[in-house]
Amino acid sequence: MSTTLPIAVIGAGPVGLSAAARLVERDEPFVTLEAGSSVGTSVRDWGHVQLFSPWRYVVDPAARALLESTGWEAPDPDTFPSGDDLVDDYLAPLADHPAIAPGLRLRTRVTKVTRTGADKLVSAGRAALPFELLVDGPDGPTRIRARAVIDASGTWTRPNPLGSDGLPVDGEVEAGDRVVHRIPDARGRDRDRYAGRTTAIVGSGHSAFNAVLELAALAEEVAGTEVIWAIRRQQTDDLFGGGADDALPRRGALGLTVRRLVDDGRVRLETDLRTTSVRREGEQVLLEGIDHLGVAREVGPVDEVVALTGFRPDLGLISELRVDLDPVVEAPAILAPLIDPNLHSCGTVPPHGATELAHPEPGYFTVGMKSYGRAPTFLLLTGYEQVRSVVAALVGDHEAAVNVELALPPTGVCSGPGLSGDLVSVAGAEVRDEAAGVGVGEERSLPQASGGGCCG
Repeated sequence: MSTTLPIAVIGAGPVGLSAAARLVERDEPFVTLEAGSSVGTSVRDWGHVQLFSPWRYVVDPAARALLESTGWEAPDPDTFPSGDDLVDDYLAPLADHPAIAPGLRLRTRVTKVTRTGADKLVSAGRAALPFELLVDGPDGPTRIRARAVIDASGTWTRPNPLGSDGLPVDGEVEAGDRVVHRIPDARGRDRDRYAGRTTAIVGSGHSAFNAVLELAALAEEVAGTEVIWAIRRQQTDDLFGGGADDALPRRGALGLTVRRLVDDGRVRLETDLRTTSVRREGEQVLLEGIDHLGVAREVGPVDEVVALTGFRPDLGLISELRVDLDPVVEAPAILAPLIDPNLHSCGTVPPHGATELAHPEPGYFTVGMKSYGRAPTFLLLTGYEQVRSVVAALVGDHEAAVNVELALPPTGVCSGPGLSGDLVSVAGAEVRDEAAGVGVGEERSLPQASGGGCCG
């Protein structure tokens, strides 16, 4: 394969631009393909939300070096950015850097990745073939060839539906004008939608925490604003996080604040509810469901539903590549046991890099939130170390690729093996509730979006 071809980076969020910075550091040609009209498009969707990670944890070292060479001054490392701050004060200046800007293509959505002239069935000479990316850009569909692909496309655009079985519940699609899958900007752009109305929040991760805080604050300002928080779990022992034991104080405080709102009655908490349908009642909707014994439950009627039940990767993008994904987590098979919430829930992740992220398709790597599949524990620090290792591997620096280090702030929560949800008996079968940590994104995220305070 020609080494003059660029390495393609899919996505220009925090991890994608970190990959670009690492490629600049290695003097490696690259192209960064971003579906949105600007960098950090997904981050902008939760731009009003403050991360629970301070600036010291959200700036990649290679990106910092590039920016400081242009006179950029880093924000106070101990302050906490919002999503908009992350884009305005970090991602946008990084994208404008003369070493990164020429390779950045906005409004360019990658719709398929394959090998030139070979679908996944072809083995002979496969590794020597360039990658072929089908993209839909400003000038219409076209193709781009690359010698390797770093897929940092994330999961933000594929939120999970309300159904605990992974499918939309009855009436969910039809009630789409009443159901949103992002943290409302309840005191800003979304104020008129939620003021003086009743909203049901579904989900139990940090994204849900932030939605509770947003809407509870609006309720203090506007009479008639009511907040109902519905979760699948029966028990709430560790629902609110690690509190004072969390190494990220803002993350710990987030849960404690939400607990106070529930304890004070300002937010009505409905536990043990697995939604089975969304039924219209005039201008409102009713959430219908069952508890762990299969007994019918109802919440509402309500005016709005905020569904924050996690995200999933877009695997259709890579259906012509040979990938080795765990059948449960949908993460790379070697990485999956390290992050599977069925196995542990402590938020601890061992160091991992190119070795754990590799697939049978040489030269293709998933990084960032997409590398975690459906697991909800991703933080930006994880993604930055991933791309450092992956880029080292792609340029042949195998020592640097395998020498990975990752020290994440502990959550202060560890409930042992298994998902944090409770066992539920439905129609005679035992199934587990979803992981408690799911939230935005980047809740799963972040900081991207959600792990970080929403968001990480």
